[in-house]
Amino acid sequence: MNADALNTLHAHLLAALAPAPAETRRLFHGRGRRWPGLEQLTVDWMQGVVLVSLFKEPAVDDLDALKRVLTALTQTPAWQASQAHTLLLQHRYLPDSHTETLLGEIPDEWTLTEGGLRYRVDFGKKQNTGLFLDMRHGRDWVRANASGKRVLNLFAYTCGFSVAAIEGGAASVVNLDMSRAALSRGRDNHRLNGHDLSRVSFLGHELFKSWGKVKSGGPYDLVIIDPPSFQKGSFLLTKDYQRVLRKLPELLTPNGTVLACMNDPALGADFLIEGVTQEAPGLRFEQRLDNPPEFADIDPDGGLKALVFRQA
Repeated sequence: MNADALNTLHAHLLAALAPAPAETRRLFHGRGRRWPGLEQLTVDWMQGVVLVSLFKEPAVDDLDALKRVLTALTQTPAWQASQAHTLLLQHRYLPDSHTETLLGEIPDEWTLTEGGLRYRVDFGKKQNTGLFLDMRHGRDWVRANASGKRVLNLFAYTCGFSVAAIEGGAASVVNLDMSRAALSRGRDNHRLNGHDLSRVSFLGHELFKSWGKVKSGGPYDLVIIDPPSFQKGSFLLTKDYQRVLRKLPELLTPNGTVLACMNDPALGADFLIEGVTQEAPGLRFEQRLDNPPEFADIDPDGGLKALVFRQA
């Protein structure tokens, strides 16, 4: 993070806040590797809260310089006009992902809007806030394609896909995630949007020990797979994704659809396409969803991969 890189960041943020987005958005995506010297930094607009995330420990002098640039940003007319009141710096490279307050105070709870839907998030408590902003187009696609469908949402986390599906008229959604706390936040998200929870199920189980429970709720018209790249003791993407794909034929209706997602920059879309061809040959690849423009990456296969497959 030399002076030129920090000047680039400052100029980019000034432009991104003039005016500030009406809903939550990424303001700066250094991890797309389009801005030399800023590859380990992102900035998110959380509707009054600006969250800066560092993914690699910088040199002490670089960190001090970054803080000076960010503090200077809060003195600009663009910041004032945005009505931002809190500036947070999250050190994602630390074991506890410590979040430092540069301006204001960390809210105990905060609610974001995306596509008119509401999602509750946390700052300073966990590595992730509870809503992955790069999946916006995926949630939009689910909302547009869920009408009347029975939906299975694997690795549901805080149930963003479930919220989108119910809003889009899904007949039912089954959410599975091993984190009961995340599923509890998912219930909160549905309640925030006035949804009928009788149409939504929450299974707090480890997937590979719960196929019977998952299968008993099917068959499903739409299966969503959005796993972590790595979850200690439960999921390794390169080994375990195939185990999930192998189960799809017995989970899907004859005309069923799958949204398979992956966010490992080391693996391209071919990993999923070839995996489905091998493990669920009755499915055909239909399309890859575009990522939001603010997540542009120097390598098209470096960012999020969200692929749609349909029973042939």
